[in-house]
Amino acid sequence: MQDSRNPVINIDSEKFKELGHQLIDQIGDFLAGINSRAVTTGESPAVLKARLGDRSLPESGESPDKILAEARELLFNHSLLNGHPKFFGYITSSPAPLGALADLLAAIVNPNVGANILSPMATQIERQTIRWLAELIGVDISYGGILVSGGNMANFTAYLTACKVKGMRSQNGTDSQERAFTVYCPKTTHTWIEKAVVCFGPGAEALRWIDVNASNQIDTQMLEQTIREDISKNRKPMMVIGTAGDVSTGAVDDLKVIASICKKYALWFHVDGAYGMPAAAVSSHSHLFEGIREADSIAIDPHKWLYSPLEAGCVLVKDPNHLTETFSSHPVYYNFNIEDGPAGINYYEYGLQNSRGFRALKVWTSLQHLGRSGYEKLIGEDIRLSQQMFSLADKHPELEAVSQNLSITTFRYVGPVPDGRKMNDEELNHLNEKLLNLIQQKGEAFLSNAVIKAKFCLRACIVNFRTTEKDIQEVIHIVVREGRELLKIISA
Repeated sequence: MQDSRNPVINIDSEKFKELGHQLIDQIGDFLAGINSRAVTTGESPAVLKARLGDRSLPESGESPDKILAEARELLFNHSLLNGHPKFFGYITSSPAPLGALADLLAAIVNPNVGANILSPMATQIERQTIRWLAELIGVDISYGGILVSGGNMANFTAYLTACKVKGMRSQNGTDSQERAFTVYCPKTTHTWIEKAVVCFGPGAEALRWIDVNASNQIDTQMLEQTIREDISKNRKPMMVIGTAGDVSTGAVDDLKVIASICKKYALWFHVDGAYGMPAAAVSSHSHLFEGIREADSIAIDPHKWLYSPLEAGCVLVKDPNHLTETFSSHPVYYNFNIEDGPAGINYYEYGLQNSRGFRALKVWTSLQHLGRSGYEKLIGEDIRLSQQMFSLADKHPELEAVSQNLSITTFRYVGPVPDGRKMNDEELNHLNEKLLNLIQQKGEAFLSNAVIKAKFCLRACIVNFRTTEKDIQEVIHIVVREGRELLKIISA
């Protein structure tokens, strides 16, 4: 009788250690030299496809040494490096090295954090991680939650919970009165809400986009007026979404006023803090988040401003029983009974996934590595550097500083035009769009864009523990230099 197997997929212990040591050494060298690399190569999809080749699936396997060497070369030399100190595009942070190692450890043990019996220690680590995240942002530790892939899924999970609790969705599916329900959010809300109302109901016509004020915050007077109008028309206001750091400018809504409105009209209060919520841990900015303790649900993305490697999102819910009321199911093929009281959790009952990877470990390790004070220092430094960028842009005669909130600064290049005339907003929008594309393509730095009051702006979001004052100064120099060269070409 055969008592052992020797499948090709397995790697013996000594070879595994050899490959692992080599790879870690190479990763260490890569991180040590990341500052000297381009943020991106700017290669086109066609060039990258040609580099990868158009071969068919191999009939026979190849050696792990060769495969890892190729993978390393492809990723190190042909990627956009969001760990680079001059990467300020979108909201993807530099990944914490300890978090990357934790991801490796999680993958090796490979717990399925859907059921406690399949992941006894991983389940408890996720539970503790949820508590620590609640403590970090300043809400009660009784909030429960779940780790998900990112902001969309965190917000979807909260949205579906609100639909269930507020009666839009019955136990058997869609309520017959679904079309009467309404949802309220500022016009700056991330696109997840459009997906949510279309995919889960009650449909796009139920979404109420509320104007924002001069500070890019939701107009709370208009919010309450719209709610009253809907009530007078026999509609059923269900939830209000407040934004804690909108994706374009970083503005934080007046959460305290929104909370009082929600309480007055018995609405679910959800806070999309996927980006900005960690700033509540910074003492100089915690006042911006007053009212957060009244939120029924909160979305926060550790892979944004807590420096976790992708993917790591989180939803926190004031009453965690609402999650199980929404998502729990008990098919006959599940034998996942919990017997030790409140400490026992089956996370498949808290969200949309059944099988779940161990996302919490990389967050848990970093929360311990930095502690509250460490995060306050890093996040506070990102904010200070953003303020410095705004100040430099504001003082430069060829730049117009537009907005600064949390760690997001927006500005634009305004000239002067070589012939001395002044460009109108349409021309400036066209110029800055071309300028952004040029800077991204060249790869010295990476910015994104925002459109603010019809102005196309360059947008820098600093969620990067490698960024220094020198990087900020150099980015300003790059923008001005490239802006001047582009104007010469356009004006020729």
